Amino acid sequence: MLKQLAKCIREYKLTSILAPISITMEVVMETIIPFIMAKLIDNGINKGDMSYVAWCCVILVGCCGLSMTFGSLSARWAAVASAGFAKNMRHDMYYKIQEYSFKSIDKFSTSSLVTRLTTDVANLQNAYQMVIRIAFRSPAIFLFSLIMAFTVNYRLSLIFLAAIPILATGLWLIMGRAHPIFKRTFKKYDKLNNVVQENLRGVRVVKSYVRGDFENQKFEAASADIYNDFVKAERILAFNSPLMQTCMYACMLLIAWFGSKLIVSNSMTEGELMTMVTYALQVLSSLMMLSMIFVMITISRASAERVCEVLSEETDLKNPENPLLEVADGSIEFKDVVFSYGKNTGKGGNCLKGISVKIKSGETVGIIGGTGSAKSTFISLIPRLYDVNEGAVMVGGRDVRDYDTKALRNQVSVVLQKNELFSGTIKENLRWGNENATDEELVHACKLAQADPFISEFPNGYDTVIEQGGTNVSGGQKQRLCIARALLKKPKILILDDSTSAVDTKTDMLIRKAFAEEIPNTTKLIIAQRISSVEHADKIIVLDDGKIDGIGTHEELLENNEIYKEVYYSQQKGEVAK
Repeated sequence: MLKQLAKCIREYKLTSILAPISITMEVVMETIIPFIMAKLIDNGINKGDMSYVAWCCVILVGCCGLSMTFGSLSARWAAVASAGFAKNMRHDMYYKIQEYSFKSIDKFSTSSLVTRLTTDVANLQNAYQMVIRIAFRSPAIFLFSLIMAFTVNYRLSLIFLAAIPILATGLWLIMGRAHPIFKRTFKKYDKLNNVVQENLRGVRVVKSYVRGDFENQKFEAASADIYNDFVKAERILAFNSPLMQTCMYACMLLIAWFGSKLIVSNSMTEGELMTMVTYALQVLSSLMMLSMIFVMITISRASAERVCEVLSEETDLKNPENPLLEVADGSIEFKDVVFSYGKNTGKGGNCLKGISVKIKSGETVGIIGGTGSAKSTFISLIPRLYDVNEGAVMVGGRDVRDYDTKALRNQVSVVLQKNELFSGTIKENLRWGNENATDEELVHACKLAQADPFISEFPNGYDTVIEQGGTNVSGGQKQRLCIARALLKKPKILILDDSTSAVDTKTDMLIRKAFAEEIPNTTKLIIAQRISSVEHADKIIVLDDGKIDGIGTHEELLENNEIYKEVYYSQQKGEVAK
């Protein structure tokens, strides 16, 4: 885990090294100061030698100045290094997520990934800054102060050594009990983010059903859950401070007690006792700071594990050693395909069961089936969004696993059931399909998708700004823009996953007519609920419970397929009723 996180330091290695070096120099100056003070008292003030006092004062001012300079530099370098570490971590996580297959994305929820990119990274940034500053400062102060204390009086210094096992045992017990609670708490952060995300996405539904109070209760329950766990963890961590204070004051009392006896017996001077008291404060304060680091590490350890889960996730969709970069044509073939999501395998868990079908290049194929019949799953295997469990999916006469995934997906345009537009102008959204597309190509694609008429009515036309999520356009307009975006890729295969459900039948007919006339060589797969959307297709595939129930033309299926007939006549009755 540490090796994986260390890769995120990269160009900030120098500042990460300079910060602890500066801290070490600051500590050296701080530990010299009490030693000079003892000399000033014993050889200067007690003997009345003012020239020695003046000389000691000059040295003290110099040490203070150097300590302040090194401290300032270490703070700056630590801030730069920790901020850079967090920046690289977010960069690596974000880019890693872009490489994920759908299977990997399904493993992590959206809310969990958001928490890991924000809260968990912030925890690690704070921990890293403390590590390269305080984690070096505390041991350095402890070590140098202990060495100087032994130099002054080794018998009194043994008091420090007696306190260390007590503190170490206490910190180990505190960390062992607090870490599992923090680990559990960060998972609950995911739940809280999920509640907020769900509420914001469905805010129109929440308001229309007047479910605001219910959503508030969900949020309060999730928030209270986190609060209760944090309180438990903080109660355990609260034992850290009294433990440290007890050890610190016990050591101070023992040093004062035994030190006064040594002064009476002339085995120790007043200056040396004052120096020992100062070193005692430095040693114990360093241990106090060290305990704070352990607390921070306890909190951030859970975050580190969650971040490393994202960074170490390996996509199951990998390119072969010598991938194909060209797709010959738009032909598609399924050979005894069996597929299931995740570990949900077996006869009852497979989404697709023994699918075999051939589609010629340039054909228009309709796909019909009830809810849960695996229509969307069927088409998701063509651009290799998932890999099959058994069998093979062929595109252009080759297994999709033989292609470079980018090359394959550039030739397979998918307009998904859930349409997504991004904040920016209509032109910027359309150029997702082809970033080098000219304005003429944009207009032509929009005319094919029947989007040009409503775009032309906007005051700013193709420069109209689309709000995040496309909230300022209707569902039908959004669908047509997504179809135009897909057409700009000039793909060999075009898949429409129920992507004309929000447009009227006339517009639907015009879109299909434009496809037939303008892109006859493109293989078109149309998933639809309306028979009218697919009745003119070259062939229609009827899916039922992950199996092919029938294949044929509209007329053939009306004669020999019960599911197709049932859907057709139920829709016809609906039309007559209208």
